[in-house]
Amino acid sequence: MSGTEQYVVVGGCAAGVSAAFALRQHGFEGSVVLLEAGTEAPYRRPQLSKVLGDTPDALRPIADPESYADRRIDLRLGTRAERLDPATRTVHLADGTSLHADKVLLATGVAARRPDLQGIGLDGVLSLRDPDDALRLGKAIRDGGPVVVLGGGFIGMEVAAVARTAGCEVTVLEAAPAPMLAALGRELADLVTAFHRERGVRVLTDARVTALDGNGAVEAVVLASGERIPATTVVVGVGVVPNDRLAAEAGVRCDGGIVVDLHGRTSDPWIFAAGDVTVQPHPHLAAAGRIEHWDNAQQQGVVAAQAMLGELHDHDTVPYFWSEQYGLQLQMVGRPRPGDTQVLRKDATPSKFMAFWLRDGGVVAAAGLDTVRDVVAARRLIARSASFPVAQLADPGTDLRALARS
Repeated sequence: MSGTEQYVVVGGCAAGVSAAFALRQHGFEGSVVLLEAGTEAPYRRPQLSKVLGDTPDALRPIADPESYADRRIDLRLGTRAERLDPATRTVHLADGTSLHADKVLLATGVAARRPDLQGIGLDGVLSLRDPDDALRLGKAIRDGGPVVVLGGGFIGMEVAAVARTAGCEVTVLEAAPAPMLAALGRELADLVTAFHRERGVRVLTDARVTALDGNGAVEAVVLASGERIPATTVVVGVGVVPNDRLAAEAGVRCDGGIVVDLHGRTSDPWIFAAGDVTVQPHPHLAAAGRIEHWDNAQQQGVVAAQAMLGELHDHDTVPYFWSEQYGLQLQMVGRPRPGDTQVLRKDATPSKFMAFWLRDGGVVAAAGLDTVRDVVAARRLIARSASFPVAQLADPGTDLRALARS
């Protein structure tokens, strides 16, 4: 591998940064260019909902700013890749210049989905995808409510918790029978719903929004039932779409995201991909799909960088994510599938619970609220495909950390 080669990483997210540093850690001596379209140094995106109303300085950087120079990583902020040309191995930039790249890694992430609703462009209708969004939303929360959240996913429920803690009147509108239903299952989703309702959040399920109403600025959310819910701020949290345009226009196979193998390789040997934008055949998924979480992006970025160097390692780490709500951590490891047996510990309450999913007797997933150490132990059990009787897992007296050490 020549020291004159140049590798270009597009996207200063967790996957892109981890890939750039991994190239150096695994011996690449050529040039590493990291392109970031935003003007902020790469930051930890999960922190956005935790620093609402603070300045951008409150964001936690992924890496110390000086470490890029120390590792000879050419970090270029405010630089957007516009087009990839595999034939000439060129990355064309939005400013009209171009870069030669012996290999390219795409870590372009996802964008907030904007529903096709009347009034979606009104002032006060916000998403949460970057520091500017966080500053605007933080100011809106400080100005007071009422706040209406469209979508009861993890980001939506985190925003609801922040707004309610600040004293706002908060309503969450969820189209499904319960918030976070797909991820947690009905029993845990109902506990999380009760957790928020006990703190004063109005949660409406099976809710269908037909319009956002207002004169210049949003004033109300209109439901199919005819109910008008007053709102000075509406937070749109109805999912994301993958930023796969660069790949698709370059002829790379995309199907709901950039399709990669276990090593981060795409259908074009010049292009690799990692992070939320990828559709991956992860062993913990029932079928190839996207895993939109920080921990996965970091791990996959390293694996993709190794593949760029000709070192093939499977990306098969147990998926993990966490969400902070009212100062407590909601965590999940693994991925349950339809047909798995769910085991909820008998002492479960809306403010504290621990649950497991079993497949063929083995622990394949776990989730908990305010049970950080138990979730860490469960992750080790999942990695070992450990099997335990249902009664033992349901018993609050069972020491999971002791089981994980055994």
